[in-house]
Amino acid sequence: MESELQSILEQAASLWGSVEARLRTIILPRGQIQVAILIVCLALSFVLRRLLGPPMHKWMRTLEGWPKWRLRTLVVVHKRLQLIFFVIFSWSAYAIMSQAFIFGSWRNILALGATIATGFLLVSLATRLVKNAFMRRLVTWGLWIYITLYYLGLIDAFSAFLDGLAVEFGDFRLSVLAIVKALVATALLFSVARLISTTVSARIHENKEISPSMQLLGVKALQFFLYTAVFFLGLKALGFDLTGLTFLSGAIGIGIGFGLQKVVSNLVSGVIILLDKSVKPGDVISLGDTFGWINALGARYVSVVTRDGREYLIPNEDLITGQVVNWSHSNNLVRLEIFFGTAYGDDPHKVRDLAGEAAKSVDRVLASRAPICHIVGFGDSTVDYVLRFWINDPTAGLTNIRGQVYLALWDIFQANDVSFPFPQREVRLLDGGVPISKSAE
Repeated sequence: MESELQSILEQAASLWGSVEARLRTIILPRGQIQVAILIVCLALSFVLRRLLGPPMHKWMRTLEGWPKWRLRTLVVVHKRLQLIFFVIFSWSAYAIMSQAFIFGSWRNILALGATIATGFLLVSLATRLVKNAFMRRLVTWGLWIYITLYYLGLIDAFSAFLDGLAVEFGDFRLSVLAIVKALVATALLFSVARLISTTVSARIHENKEISPSMQLLGVKALQFFLYTAVFFLGLKALGFDLTGLTFLSGAIGIGIGFGLQKVVSNLVSGVIILLDKSVKPGDVISLGDTFGWINALGARYVSVVTRDGREYLIPNEDLITGQVVNWSHSNNLVRLEIFFGTAYGDDPHKVRDLAGEAAKSVDRVLASRAPICHIVGFGDSTVDYVLRFWINDPTAGLTNIRGQVYLALWDIFQANDVSFPFPQREVRLLDGGVPISKSAE
C-alpha cells in the first residue's frame, strides 16, 4: 500500500513539474504580454456577444419560410458567438504581433491560445451530430480536455499520471486512464451508432415496398446489433477478455430462465408479431374490453390508444396467447348489426324495407353491400329484428356508426307511423277491494 502511494506521489510530482515548466514560460515578460492580449480578446468577445446577441436573436425570429438546416445553423452560430469572436480576435492579434516580435515555437502564447480556441470551436460544432445530451456533453468535454493537454504538451505526463491510478485483480489491471479512454470511445461509438441507426431507419421508413411490420423489425434488429457491438467494444477498451464472458453468459441464461421469463416471453412474442404481421401500427383491434388503434409496437408491449384518449400498454405475450379481434387485418370490410323491436300491429314486411332504407341513408354504410333486416323472434311485447350492414372504415369508430343508424331508424319509423312499444302495467281492482297488478304491454 505504501509503495503504491509513493508511486502515485512521484507521478503527481512529475506531472506538476511539467505544468510548472509551462507556467514559467507564461510568467516571462513576453508571455505575460501575450496572456494579457488573450484576456483583452476574451473581454472584447464577451462585450460583442452581449451587444450583437439579442439583435441577432430578434432577427432570427423574423425568418419565416427559411429551410430548417439554415435556421439550425444560425442557432448554432448564435450560441457560440463569443467563442467565434475570440477565435477571430486571437488569430488577428497573433498576425499583428508576429510582425513586431519574433516568438519561438510553442512559446508563442497567442498562437497556442488561438489554436486551442479553434479546436474548442470545431469540437462544439462537430458534436452537434450527437443527439443525446449526456453523450454530447461527455464527448465535448473529453475532447476539450484532450486538445488542451495536447497543445500544452502535457498529454504524456497526464496519461502517465492517470495510468498510475490503478487497481489490480489478479492478472487484470484497471486504471483511471483506461476508464477515461473507454468512456470517450464508448461515447463516440454510441454517437456513431445512433447516427447510423437514425439514417438507415429513415431510409427504411421511406421504402414503401416494405411493410410497416418488417420496417419496424429491421430497425429494431439494426439497433440491437449496433448497440450490442458498442457495448462489447467498450468492454474491450477497458481491457476485459471477452472470451471470459462465456461463464457470465451461462449465468445470465439461468437468471433469464427463472427471473426474466416473462420479459423474454414478451420479447420473443414481439419478434413473432413483427414476423407474422398479425398486427401492425394503425390496425384497429379488440382485446377483452379494450378497443382502439395500435399506436406503436415496442419490444415488450404494444401501445393501443382508445377513442377516449387512454393509452393501454398491452404485453406482447397477451396478443400471442389471447383472442384478438383485428378489424383491419386482411381488409377493412366490417359487418355490424343492431337489434330493435316494433309493435305487433306494424307490418313486418314494411318494417324490414324501412330499416334497409334507414341504413342506406347513413354515409358510412356501404351501398355496394345492401343492408339486410331479419326477424329474429317474437317477444312478449315486440317483434324482434336484427339489421346488418357493412362499413369499410372501422378506424373511424364503431359505436358512432351504430348510433347514426339508430337515429336513422327512429326518424324513418316516426315518419311512417311505426311504433317502438314499451312495457306497461295495469292495476285492476276486484270486488274484494284487493288490488291485483298485471303487466300488460
